[in-house]
Amino acid sequence: MLANARGDSALRKVLGPFDLVLMGIGAIVGTGIFVLTGTGAVTAGPALTLSFVIAAIACGFAALCYAEFASAVPVAGSIYTYSYATMGELVAWMIGWDLLLEYGLATSAVSVGWSGYFQSLISGFGLKLPVVLSAAPGAIPGVETWINLPALLIMLVLTAMLSWGVRESARLNGIMVVIKIAVVLLFIAVGMGHVKPANWTPFMPFGMNGVMSAAALVFFAFIGFDAVTSAAEEVKRPERDLPIGIIGSLAVCTILYVLVAGIMTGIVPFAQFAGVDHPVSLALQVAKENWVAGFVDLGAILGMMTVILVMAYGQTRVIFAMSRDGLLPKRLSHVNPRFGTPFFATWVVGIVFGLIAAVVPLNVLAELINIGTLAAFCLVSVAVVVLRRTRPELPRAFRCPWVPVVPALAVVFCVILMTFLSKTTWIAFGIWLALGLAVYFGYSRSRSLLHR
Repeated sequence: MLANARGDSALRKVLGPFDLVLMGIGAIVGTGIFVLTGTGAVTAGPALTLSFVIAAIACGFAALCYAEFASAVPVAGSIYTYSYATMGELVAWMIGWDLLLEYGLATSAVSVGWSGYFQSLISGFGLKLPVVLSAAPGAIPGVETWINLPALLIMLVLTAMLSWGVRESARLNGIMVVIKIAVVLLFIAVGMGHVKPANWTPFMPFGMNGVMSAAALVFFAFIGFDAVTSAAEEVKRPERDLPIGIIGSLAVCTILYVLVAGIMTGIVPFAQFAGVDHPVSLALQVAKENWVAGFVDLGAILGMMTVILVMAYGQTRVIFAMSRDGLLPKRLSHVNPRFGTPFFATWVVGIVFGLIAAVVPLNVLAELINIGTLAAFCLVSVAVVVLRRTRPELPRAFRCPWVPVVPALAVVFCVILMTFLSKTTWIAFGIWLALGLAVYFGYSRSRSLLHR
């Protein structure tokens, strides 16, 4: 498996470090900063800033482990590839199965969030979708709805972009990232003048338990930097560029999150964010900065589009790697000679998770995403220690500092956050993993290139 890292690939090497940083920011800044900040504020109060720091520390430790693996094993597939290289096929299959859930449901969940902002935007122009086409069945209590049409359509549009070529997708992603970062910076610049320090008191109204519960929730806001590693085979200098992309994007987003959370809770008392799905623009409306609020709504729409784009990209590359190893049908790793992308796999992802976004409510989609990501981060942290012992001679352009201390801290932080997730989430996650084992032993194992 490690040999593939230095071998030839049908995928085109077109991405540089700036592309990767923008890709990481594109994946991270979106639903977390535009939607979850409101729910997090209700859970932790003004101490939401501390919740973001705790979640960022957990991600930071895992990011250092990711960076070492990405620079040593630059192969498409992210943590699936790294697990295969260090802990064998079964573990790799299970984490790949986990990633299919994480990336797929993330695209679906963000598509639903995008749909809400989009419908809010067009309503300002006097336009409104038929109610039955505005949300998934059961999403609005007491209202009959059939399908979330905007969520399905945005998934199909972005799928078409991904299938046409990664260079083109990266360029459009870069443009949208620049716009949404400009919108976030505009909020920070305008909002600072309206902060009332009295709103930060009490700073921690629900104690440390509230802070940790919010950290487990807003952890979703950092999901995405690991998708950068899925681009390994399309990076010009992966041993140098991947660590820059991973750590750079995580650092930028952490600073933005803390600033936005602090300003937002300084403008509006945290209790007023209950049930609000547009907390950032609400803060500007309270501050009587309605023109800026309109720009924020537009930035949210663009921001969520980049999250969908990068998450869908990451999932198709995991599927590509698993198919190439024989664990999934071979057609899923076929690269279209015209576009240089896994065309069929890209459309399978877009259609399946577009339909899920269309018919499944957002709260149901969000339940499994965090636990799957935290489990993946734990595994990569363990794997970096294993690879240090089993392959010490392997060239590493970037070395995680203080091994095994940093990987151990990554595991500890991730496990702590997992304990604050609901029992229902744990049960559902267990069912998904059991299904993965059944698929592996019933189909994948006998077709695996390793076993054949």
